Amino acid sequence: MNNAAAIRRVAVLGAGVMGAQIAAHLANAEVPVVLFDLPAKDGDPNGIVTKAIASLAKMSPAPFAFKERASLIQPANYDQHLEELRNCDLLIEAIAERPDWKADLYKRVTPYLNDRAILATNTSGLRLSQLAESVPENVRSRFCGIHFFNPPRYMALVEVIPCQTTDSAILDLLETFLVSTLGKGVVRAKDTPNFVANRIGVFSMAATIHHTQAFGLSLDLVDALTGPAIGRPKSATYRTADVVGLDTMGHVFKGSALTLQDDPWRQYFNPPVWLTTLIEKGALGQKTKVGIYANKGKQVLDPATGEYRDAGAKPDDAVQAILKIKNPAEKFAALRASDHPQAQFLWAIHRDAFHYAATLLADIADNARDVDFAIRWGFGWSKGPFEIWQAAGWKQVTAWIEEDIAAGKAMTRTPLPPWVRQVDGVHRPEGSYSAAEDAYKPRSALPVYQRQLHPEQVLGEAPHRYGQTVFENTGVRLWTTGDDIGVLSFKTKLHVIGDDVLDGVLEALKIAEQQFSGLVLWQTAAPFSAGANLAPVVPVLMAGDFAVIDRIVAQFQETTAALRYSAIPVVAAAQGLALGGGCEFLMHCDRVVAALESYIGLVEVGVGLIPAGGGCKEFALRAMTEAKGGDLLPFLRPYFEAMAMAKVSRSAEEARQIGYLKASDVIVFNPNELLYVAKAQVRALAETGYRPPQPRQIRVAGRTGIAACQMALVNMRDGGFISPHDYRLGLSIAEALCGGDVDPNTMVDEAWLLGLERRNFVELAKTPLTQARIEQMLKTGKPLRN
Repeated sequence: MNNAAAIRRVAVLGAGVMGAQIAAHLANAEVPVVLFDLPAKDGDPNGIVTKAIASLAKMSPAPFAFKERASLIQPANYDQHLEELRNCDLLIEAIAERPDWKADLYKRVTPYLNDRAILATNTSGLRLSQLAESVPENVRSRFCGIHFFNPPRYMALVEVIPCQTTDSAILDLLETFLVSTLGKGVVRAKDTPNFVANRIGVFSMAATIHHTQAFGLSLDLVDALTGPAIGRPKSATYRTADVVGLDTMGHVFKGSALTLQDDPWRQYFNPPVWLTTLIEKGALGQKTKVGIYANKGKQVLDPATGEYRDAGAKPDDAVQAILKIKNPAEKFAALRASDHPQAQFLWAIHRDAFHYAATLLADIADNARDVDFAIRWGFGWSKGPFEIWQAAGWKQVTAWIEEDIAAGKAMTRTPLPPWVRQVDGVHRPEGSYSAAEDAYKPRSALPVYQRQLHPEQVLGEAPHRYGQTVFENTGVRLWTTGDDIGVLSFKTKLHVIGDDVLDGVLEALKIAEQQFSGLVLWQTAAPFSAGANLAPVVPVLMAGDFAVIDRIVAQFQETTAALRYSAIPVVAAAQGLALGGGCEFLMHCDRVVAALESYIGLVEVGVGLIPAGGGCKEFALRAMTEAKGGDLLPFLRPYFEAMAMAKVSRSAEEARQIGYLKASDVIVFNPNELLYVAKAQVRALAETGYRPPQPRQIRVAGRTGIAACQMALVNMRDGGFISPHDYRLGLSIAEALCGGDVDPNTMVDEAWLLGLERRNFVELAKTPLTQARIEQMLKTGKPLRN
């Protein structure tokens, strides 16, 4: 019953912002969706849904990984199309958080469910036991909560909430589907208000608001203190509120105050006066262009006056020095000991988050690991509250919290639960602590997690051992887990490609051909590769030693060729950025297994260069194959545009459409499954009599192709869309892509095209404008358009 393929067709009930985006992500995974809403009063009865689907294409960030996926969403309305539900295996109800409305809808749709269909409510905090009373008894075993976080495509967390009657096999099936098909991190929450992530996360925001006022800090200063400086998202606290919507935040706060009657911290969920005032004015944040921040974030509200002033406050130097302390125990000791209001504020918001999480653990979650993952995946913290506490010294921090409770410094006098003093931490190699069971619980044994060879970990678990080292240099490590497949990982920052990586890949390939039946290129963490390491190139450029540049490019080409023509299958497993040379590495592997959120592109024009690791050659080869003996130009044109405009895909699906990935490449939704699937692809290639491809003669467009590209470039230059240097870059790409000054349809070998890449690369490197672009990129990380 836990095979995700059992869920073949899904209905989403409610085409509001959340329901429509859930439908979009299901469509991303090529799951057919029927999206329901009320019939429109005028015109097309499906008008509400069709309008919602059309709106998805305008949203940012994009709900669709590839816009054509919208065709997998079938519009429907409750008056005409309820029969469609009979063929759906999962119904996700996503209407407003009104139990009475939900009850009416369940009464209407449940007669049309087949006997295996799951009915799940996408509620952010309503009690499942209450909602289940409105579900017919014959459906209650298949009823549960499923809480997606917004936006559903990008947020990893989905909470699954059973009620007392939910069949455990149903939960296993749903979790398997969410993890593998949709790529989510699943936390099973208990049936308590706001579940896990929102219960802790919303409290953390409430505590931050309380202590902002208590310590007399400005809102922008608090954002400077509660962002990346403490392992939280750049939007920190108050900018996050603007993004979420102040009306939404106010609703969540009021709902929490209403439902959490027995919560000792209940009083703190009442929205502050300044927030209520902003909501009444219609200043709701990002969607109204004014909220806590105004003037595109340049001004911030002063709660004391209700007026806006210039934003940009920074933490005091002394506090910044404390935040830079790497040892967590020393850092927290310094924060607590400091008499600086900013340091006291930081200690206070952590102390009260720890206090709250510990007090609630037994009631809201199976174990501490689920709480930490929920906050990491749902709120973007780098570490969850229990991880932070444990890293800072469990016993010592516990003593400090108890001292503050006794002194009346904590937000309530509620004592820490007894278990806190009885353990020395909540995460151990054998599992994470369950307060309800007084035991350390191992990870889920669901078969789907066997596909995650190196899953995300919490602090205190046994660290991953990435196999036995076979070969290693400063740039790469070749390792094995004892099977017949080697794994090659880069060691450089952002996995950039320099001499050490190139040397390492060439040596690793030689060893792998002797010892393994195949090789996987996989990084232990994203990104796959940010491209070539330009830093060592600058001194060479300044010295004018362009023969060295030529040799570097030749070595890069030698390495990508070695990947292509290796005697064993080579499969790349990619997630995150794969830019420039990283993209060219992917293009030369036998197959790529890419996570959906892979952002791939040949971006060399941004630093005034052209792809010269075989990227132009590969596109020329692909165009010839696709043309099937016909006109090359229609197939070359999009490849030329991709390189000349430095297009970066917004998903692996889009990378396939642009041409960076091939039709035979594989896209997976859960990045934790990359290595597993890549190894499976290697085995499939090896066990079907793999033979390396042979170098081919390539039919090129020659002068005719270059002229066609030049015409497009002239129009863009004369229209002011590109600079004269961009024009030159475009011509260089056209020459390398089209085979140079030869007749149309001339057959050339790969060495000819690689020579054109290398020559144009070196000539461009000699120009001051390209050198300025490289220098700007290294200094600021941003391209220079000169």
